Amino acid sequence: MSQGASYAAAGVDIEAGDRAVELMKEWVAKATRPEVVGGLGGFAGLFDASALTSYQRPLLATSTDGIGTKVQIAQRMDKHDTIGFDLVGMVVDDLVVCGAEPLFMTDYICTGKVVPETIAQIVKGIAEACVEAGTALVGGETAEHPGLLEPDEYDVAGASTGVVEAAEVLGAERVRPGDVVVAMASSGLHSNGYSLVRHVFFDRAKWALDREVPELGGTLGETLLTPTRVYAKHCLELIQALNGADDRPLHAMSHITGGGFAANLARVIPAELSVRIDRSTWTPAPIFGLVGLLGDVELLELEKTLNMGAGMVAVLAPEVADQAIAELAARDIPAWVCGEVLATPGGAVTLEGSYAK
Repeated sequence: MSQGASYAAAGVDIEAGDRAVELMKEWVAKATRPEVVGGLGGFAGLFDASALTSYQRPLLATSTDGIGTKVQIAQRMDKHDTIGFDLVGMVVDDLVVCGAEPLFMTDYICTGKVVPETIAQIVKGIAEACVEAGTALVGGETAEHPGLLEPDEYDVAGASTGVVEAAEVLGAERVRPGDVVVAMASSGLHSNGYSLVRHVFFDRAKWALDREVPELGGTLGETLLTPTRVYAKHCLELIQALNGADDRPLHAMSHITGGGFAANLARVIPAELSVRIDRSTWTPAPIFGLVGLLGDVELLELEKTLNMGAGMVAVLAPEVADQAIAELAARDIPAWVCGEVLATPGGAVTLEGSYAK
């Protein structure tokens, strides 16, 4: 008598999924806020929105993103507890640029085969990053996709919701001629441009992940897997410090992700103005130069793809620039004035000069 088909025989292990949930509970419990109602295991995460009644006109902000092909580095190195910072950073830092406080987040992990310990490590990183961002991890989903993904392959995505008072929204309409641009240092490549990065190091240069690279201060793999810096909580504190008065001198922010510095900053510059950025005000980390050198990548192509050492920028009145830099330094975020807003129509962002050596 032939054995009937089953979900397990088709490649989906429900018991492994249950074990993964048990292993991740400890970490999810740490990523909470007082407004979270209930615990892990329900069909939906619950968040008490009664706190929003203190707002005059609360605007909800939402963002979703993934990690991209950086997940392949984590899989090849069998290290899964840091990419959660890449996921959270890509999502919540898109919210904070308009001034929104990220309230809660959900994640989605799909894999060829659920290995409970691996899933728990991924969620551990997500939860730790949520704690750093001040947001709650209220739920998620783990899906097994045998036949579509190899057993050791996975992808991760997430979404977050935040809130901002309507009168305090940051954006292009606040930017003025004479404003300065303050750049905040990135921790490295963050989570963008990895298709180019992998092509350069693996296909062209044939470098291995365990290769010691003196200028990087460690192995190639360690550098490529450096977690994304999560700016959200620090930026909210900066907004609070600068915009507590009626004049609100911090006018706009931009998260430097896919598309690079110029394209992302241009999204918060009005059409009647433009921006000039001085490359000589900072030195990109060695990893950026290596990508250009080994891949024979032109500078403009690098700048179109990578953050070049600046992961977030603020556009603000010049008289508060020093205060902003000091506030960020107190939070261990190196920052510097890198450019200015000009009364030149076009909405363009131009990078001039050469990077400092």
